Amino acid sequence: MTFGPAASGVYAIATTPFHANGALDTVSVDRLTDFYQASGCSGLTILGIMGEAPKLEPAESRALVKQVVGR
Repeated sequence: MTFGPAASGVYAIATTPFHANGALDTVSVDRLTDFYQASGCSGLTILGIMGEAPKLEPAESRALVKQVVGR
């Protein structure tokens, strides 16, 4: 699905879970992605500029996007 004028529904602003040591919590990423889908969300906003995205390394950002899209 692409986002454009015909898009409708709920697009959740997803949080990015981390472990206490600062590493991405990939298990929780899967749980949250499944939760949003089961809740009927039409799409997700991930790595928002106002949150943690600027603090992640580029490789971490790419890995997170691949994980969510692959889910």
